[in-house]
Amino acid sequence: MSLFRPEIDRIAGYVPGEQPQDAGWTKLNTNENPYPPSPRVVEAVTAAAQGKLNLYPDPLGTKFRKAAAEVVGFDPDWILPGNGSDEILTILTRSFAGPTDMIAYPYPSYILYETLSDLQGAKHERLLLEPDWSWNFDKIGDQIARSKLIFVPNPNSPSGNRWTWDYLLSLTPPRGMLVLDEAYGDFCDAPHRGELLNSDVGKQVVITRTFSKSYSLAGVRFGFAIAHPDVIGGLRKMKDSYNCDSLSLAAATAAIEDQDWMQQNTARIRTTRERLSAALTELGFNVVPSQTNFVWATHPTGEHRLQYEALKMRKILVRYMSFPDVDWAAGHKLDGLRITVGTDPEIDRLLAALKEIV
Repeated sequence: MSLFRPEIDRIAGYVPGEQPQDAGWTKLNTNENPYPPSPRVVEAVTAAAQGKLNLYPDPLGTKFRKAAAEVVGFDPDWILPGNGSDEILTILTRSFAGPTDMIAYPYPSYILYETLSDLQGAKHERLLLEPDWSWNFDKIGDQIARSKLIFVPNPNSPSGNRWTWDYLLSLTPPRGMLVLDEAYGDFCDAPHRGELLNSDVGKQVVITRTFSKSYSLAGVRFGFAIAHPDVIGGLRKMKDSYNCDSLSLAAATAAIEDQDWMQQNTARIRTTRERLSAALTELGFNVVPSQTNFVWATHPTGEHRLQYEALKMRKILVRYMSFPDVDWAAGHKLDGLRITVGTDPEIDRLLAALKEIV
């Protein structure tokens, strides 16, 4: 007899991307930034490590919130730091969804939303996307109306497409919250400005950000939410007392203060992204126009798993993703390769291997 809650026994759990421990890999599978963080981060972490680690960190992350406020254009009271944006998503799930409430999310998309719903014991439904990665609102209107919490990654994963603010406005549930997961927002050609927070539904919107991608701090685990102070006040009740440690707060504060470094790196990635997309197209792949640090590529042969395995044999990791319950083409279930934009030499190695494989 299992002693776990039934919700835990029923689910498989979220499976993260492969993290090989031996050397020699070209790792393009988990959307990490291939460039190092700002040198200011190393200085800040070193100073923090030599400081008062015997004391608890600031539970509200005040210094970080002030620095972030200068960047995002909202007062510090609009900001909640978290132990990675995944913790923020967990806090949101715990705050707004009870056993009788429904959580909705795009599909295909970030499957963690489904896992969080299961862990919370809440109802959940998928807002099925069309083959062009849009929604048919005639089909999903009833689901939106019944939702207490809707998660939307913008840009989306695995597709890399971005939806407009007007489009997202239609996803706001009448009596619920809309969470815009902007993990990849800094890679967009046009920056995000948080327009929906200033709209008529502003108190029903939460924007989440992460430092794992554009700030090159996947190993630190830090993220934050932006929302109306009334919403932030409620979310603080659900967080751990000291959810962000002194080292991560120091790293994130230094990183967000060095916007030039982050923007230079994201610009390099956007340039490489366009080169990668063009080269994959020449190899016969269909590539969704991306606004992230990865691309979603499918091939007319449909041999994506074989391509993934052939790359892995050459110590090149990409992410093979399969959605067996999505049938956009008669008789063919959706799968493909999600490829992180690495350095130019890493992309050269990938393309040379794909030329042999395809």
